[in-house]
Amino acid sequence: MTPKEYLKQAYRLDQKINSDIAEATKLRSMASCVGSPGFEEHYNPNRLTEASFTIRLERVWELEQKINAEIDRLVDLKEQIRTVIDRVENPDEQMVLRYRYIHNWTWERIGNVLHADARTVRRWHGKALLHVILPENPIKI
Repeated sequence: MTPKEYLKQAYRLDQKINSDIAEATKLRSMASCVGSPGFEEHYNPNRLTEASFTIRLERVWELEQKINAEIDRLVDLKEQIRTVIDRVENPDEQMVLRYRYIHNWTWERIGNVLHADARTVRRWHGKALLHVILPENPIKI
């Protein structure tokens, strides 16, 4: 795994969490809608006996447990990434890595904060990646 691949993991996991949160929100809103009862005269042994909203609520609960586990992994991963970034000696390179991989900022935003153009920021980023030393047991998602 290259330093760039390692550092990008936090962004990918963050996006996955956001996607799961959006899905949980949609399921929660679907669970709040109660369907009308069916008054069929015939017996259907394959028909669910549970209300559909309870099934959705169970799914929301399972998804929220998954989200919480992913958030825990993201916190651990970001802590490890911070430690790796802190080992880079040049403060400009360090800040570029922090803004890019901890805060997920764009090159332009990083340049505005560091008072440099995007090209300079990318150059610092390239140099910084050469100075990154991966941990012995990197967290992988």
